[in-house]
Amino acid sequence: MTRSVQALAYSRPSVLESSQAGQLLGLETAGGLTPRGAEPHPRFFAGFLASPRVAARGLLAVADVASARYYQRTLPSSLDPVVTGNGDRLRFESFSGCCGVYARLDVLQDGLDGAQTGRGTTNVDVNNPLREALSRIAGDDPLHLRVGPEEMAVTTLNGPVVEKKVPLPDRWLRGFAEAQVVSAGFDLRAELSAPEAVRFLRALPRSSGNASRGAQWVVPTGKTLRPTTRPVAGAVCLPGPERLVTLQRVLRHATALRVYGPVADGAAAASAWEVVLPGMRLTLTLSPDASRGFSGEGGVLDALATDDAAADAELVSVLLAWEPRIEPTDLAEQSGLSVERVRAALTRLGTAGRVGYDLADAAYFHRELPYDADRAERHNPRLVAARQLAGSGAVALDGELAAVSSGDRRYQVREKDGVLSCTCQWWADYRGRRGPCKHALAVRMARRDAPVAGGAR
Repeated sequence: MTRSVQALAYSRPSVLESSQAGQLLGLETAGGLTPRGAEPHPRFFAGFLASPRVAARGLLAVADVASARYYQRTLPSSLDPVVTGNGDRLRFESFSGCCGVYARLDVLQDGLDGAQTGRGTTNVDVNNPLREALSRIAGDDPLHLRVGPEEMAVTTLNGPVVEKKVPLPDRWLRGFAEAQVVSAGFDLRAELSAPEAVRFLRALPRSSGNASRGAQWVVPTGKTLRPTTRPVAGAVCLPGPERLVTLQRVLRHATALRVYGPVADGAAAASAWEVVLPGMRLTLTLSPDASRGFSGEGGVLDALATDDAAADAELVSVLLAWEPRIEPTDLAEQSGLSVERVRAALTRLGTAGRVGYDLADAAYFHRELPYDADRAERHNPRLVAARQLAGSGAVALDGELAAVSSGDRRYQVREKDGVLSCTCQWWADYRGRRGPCKHALAVRMARRDAPVAGGAR
């Protein structure tokens, strides 16, 4: 597995302090991007939180996911949460080390006591002493939050005093992109009241003992959810239910639980579980299986294989402006592109970490992940293999049919209603549920005259 090293430099550790005015939570930022360009320590927010105890537990939940591996547990390797200021809210995001769980805490304007935020994206330091201090917040005494350095104290002459170097797998970067694409295809499937949410989530297993049993399902019944052994109409997949244990941190403050997912088709599927909190939302998105990370889902590959999406992404990117709600129809009107091409451009931008998807708003949002997310495209195995096939002349087109020579085998690729099927084992196993195989991708490249390895066409 290819890895890079993410270096994070902070001017000082994040800390929770007490004062006569209440508690002061200072979250230090590393390098990030803002409308002014790259900044070593951007400042996004300074003000009081409306629900201090809830915010503390929500931030801890995001940090829990960042330090967790829910499958094949090894020594933890945690990347500090990413924070984005969108003008009217702060979003804290993380991804598990196994690439199977995506977490986001949205602190909305009501949660920020009506204050505005800056715009941009960076990492925030969440260290062990801070975690311990946050876990001890018990009352609702005033809590002042500062995201970014104090005025006039950005760095010292000696440079940063806190530096972290974290191994960053390429599949972790691809997971961010795939989670956004998957979420955009979800619909609201169920909404539980606070008492029913607590009852349901507390009944779930806390250990991974059931992780090997395959996909599990729940179906809305009356005011709650009940387990079912098969994906009946209206069922939602609950893959690896023990991965929702992080939500226990905020359950006592929940006002509702919303469940999102695709239409059940009999196969294991991803799903999202959103706890509604006072002025906030905490969302966990689960991959289709505890042993299966988002990085291999392949939902972004079609968009990466086209010339149009690359050029369209450049055009659309200048219109994003760190907006908290991005509607494809609005971007289509501003850019002159069709809605379909805008969606493909947003998918491509997602592979660079430049957009996410908010299920509650049913809209995209702008962020700029503070690392080299372009590696997600350059090191995607299926995409690289497809470019090599197309560039080596291995694709022979014949109307709706195509033949692809790969190794000592020859595969038939057929197009029907815009969907490519293949005679390879990947298609036989997944039937398109995990994106196209490398042979179908190579055929798309050849048909659309997309750029391939070595500049061949």
